[in-house]
Amino acid sequence: MFLILIALVGLILGSFLTLNLSIFEFVENLFKPFQSRKKTISKRIEEVKNPKPLRGIRKTVKEAGDVLTLMGKGAKFGTVFALSFIFMVAGIFTSILMDNILMIPVAAIGLSLIPFWYLIFISHSFKKQVNAELETALSIITSSYFRNESIITAVQENIAYLNPPISNAFKTFLTQANMINVNVKQALSDMKPKLNHHVFSEWVDAMIACQEDKTLKTTLTPIISKLSDVRIVSAELDYLMYEPLKEFITMALLLVLNIPLIYFLNKDWFRVLVDTVMGKGILAVCTLAIFVSLAAVIRITKPIEYKR
Repeated sequence: MFLILIALVGLILGSFLTLNLSIFEFVENLFKPFQSRKKTISKRIEEVKNPKPLRGIRKTVKEAGDVLTLMGKGAKFGTVFALSFIFMVAGIFTSILMDNILMIPVAAIGLSLIPFWYLIFISHSFKKQVNAELETALSIITSSYFRNESIITAVQENIAYLNPPISNAFKTFLTQANMINVNVKQALSDMKPKLNHHVFSEWVDAMIACQEDKTLKTTLTPIISKLSDVRIVSAELDYLMYEPLKEFITMALLLVLNIPLIYFLNKDWFRVLVDTVMGKGILAVCTLAIFVSLAAVIRITKPIEYKR
């Protein structure tokens, strides 16, 4: 069976090399029709009226896509699907080599979700950087706005000191306000989806209100202070937030290392575990528990965010 699988992999790789194709581009094009599938107008209206919260795998994929968009790498989402497909095939091959049919769906689905879980996990540190950058950006822009009472001038004075992805949102604002539409309030409103941040959205709403009444500019500073509060609380709770991850790694290692340990303690028990239907089912359940626990831990360790 192992030789047959190696021959199959060699045949596939040889076909791609002969045709001068990339497996990443192939899988990306394979999933592209599903990504760009258009919905009917009636279905869009129904989704707006009665939005259904995403759950399970769809929610994980959606969050991973949002992370790439926030990082400015949304075009690479197809590559993530390609990696997911490769991991899924690896899980299927490994289960076949283990002669464990019950393990195939668990390993295939669990391993295929690893690239998406990885993106969600690294997004935690990225969001902390975004919060710090956003706090600095809003502070200097607000200070300039207090002086000249013109949001366009305030952004123009400080745009060179901003870093992505914050700078991208304000560059779009300047382009729209100066070249496309003179409606400053509309240009400000269009910035909110660029970052999808609660404090940033509140700051934008307050800035829109300031366009009607300049005396409301005193409300901007308390909004920015919320980012400082979040940063302080997050720094105090970082250790507690990552404690579940440490416990998961410890328990997962103990569970996995118990299998070779059983082999050295009692080979008959090991044969029961890997050769019988009940033993194979136990291995599949243990693997499922590891993947489910990993997904839960990643969601628990996400950084603190301010929400109204």
